[in-house]
Amino acid sequence: MALLLLLLLAISVVSADEDVFIGVNIGIDLSDMPHPTQVVALLKAQQIRHVRLYNADRGMLFALANTGIKVAISVPNEQLLGIGQSNSTAANWVSQNVVAHYPATNITTICIGSEVLTTLPNAAPLLVNALKFIHSALVASNLDRQIKVSTPLSSSIILDSFPPSQAFFNRSWNPVLVPMLNFLQTTGSFLMLNIYPYYDYMQSNGVIPLDYALFQPLPSNKEAVDANTLLHYSNGFDAMIDAAYYAMAFLNFTNIPVIVTESGWPSKGDSNEPDATLDNANTYNSNLIRHVLNKTGTPEHPGIAVGTYIYELYNEDMKPGPVSEKNWGLFDPNGVPIYILHLTGSGAMLANDTTNQTYCTPREGADPKMLQAALDWACGPGKVDCSPMLQGQPCYEPDTVVGHATYAFDTYYRKMGKASGACDFNGVAAITTTDPSHGSCVFSGSGGKNGTFLNSTAPAMNSRVSSSPTHYLYGGAFTSANLIIKVLLWSAVFL
Repeated sequence: MALLLLLLLAISVVSADEDVFIGVNIGIDLSDMPHPTQVVALLKAQQIRHVRLYNADRGMLFALANTGIKVAISVPNEQLLGIGQSNSTAANWVSQNVVAHYPATNITTICIGSEVLTTLPNAAPLLVNALKFIHSALVASNLDRQIKVSTPLSSSIILDSFPPSQAFFNRSWNPVLVPMLNFLQTTGSFLMLNIYPYYDYMQSNGVIPLDYALFQPLPSNKEAVDANTLLHYSNGFDAMIDAAYYAMAFLNFTNIPVIVTESGWPSKGDSNEPDATLDNANTYNSNLIRHVLNKTGTPEHPGIAVGTYIYELYNEDMKPGPVSEKNWGLFDPNGVPIYILHLTGSGAMLANDTTNQTYCTPREGADPKMLQAALDWACGPGKVDCSPMLQGQPCYEPDTVVGHATYAFDTYYRKMGKASGACDFNGVAAITTTDPSHGSCVFSGSGGKNGTFLNSTAPAMNSRVSSSPTHYLYGGAFTSANLIIKVLLWSAVFL
């Protein structure tokens, strides 16, 4: 009877989100961090309308002003103690980082710390105070209705996450979670959750199918079934969302929506991370974006989409840890896509389908001799028809190596089906989303609308604030006992 009541409570949890979104996290652990104006140019060119910052950098907030982009800013973990101990410190933080920029900068959310319970447990007792103090400062500034306050949590605090109907929070955190959930419910805020099917897959030692982790279609007999609800789960992302709702219902909170503050897949890894690949990262993020923007919802909450921030905008070459830690980005520091997302039919995000709006052009600063050699190869052994570059033809001007190489490189790139390896030419070429068409020289696939160059050299940012939490595979968030329990549960579902 108790289980049936819990199921009914969970079903009544939330109404459909009218403002479903896909956003991106912007980390700054890059040796060559683009200037804030370049970051914003990339966001605008790619139609990204929601961003999450791991701090409240003044340069970024000024650059985001008057763009309409919705911004989630953060109180970094290292500032949590001060704010959680002092109402006046919290008020000062809001004054400097919110009031000074709003409404020109469309700040909609304040994230208090990141994964505090699992990465900074000693500060956990002050977490609720910090939430309340920041919210009180917003009330005093009459901004509490415009700006929500919450804290991103690691999904690892949800135990027995499959089947979702039996999920519950780690009870040792109930003294913090219960007042925190009460705050979220009272203020109309949301539960923030970081979800990484990549790590669940890696830690399952082959029990979880790769297609289940990647949102790939599964035959019904391969789907995971919740024995209590008989609902079928075709991906780990949805299962964790429903587990979060059930875990909240277990504590009698049934009307707090979930948003996902981090989710993604690395495009490169160490030798012991064979599934951190370009293809898998492309598959996961493309499927995730479609899944969210199509408002698919979850098996328990169909049609109720969960706003999600992709981890992350840029690869961060200065992140510590394994190779995968440095390779979660959608773009490199020059704004060049790491891989080309396939998003047809998923709405206005990343130019709908970046495959149809990418071009191969010379890298800025490429050695002229190497560029000439690559051009000669393209027009010779590469079998590119270079006649449009002859004098009097549409693509003769500008009569420069760069100008002619742009036409030859892009023509070869399209001839080879836009394969990523077809735009290299010994390192002197790169993929860009900028249409190089000019005058009567119109490139194939061009919509006739020039974009903003994304592959310019970026100056370094002045501030250097620690960005996102590290996702070590066997670190902090997962104890050995928790890992063993997870693997046994996964085995029961998938084997």
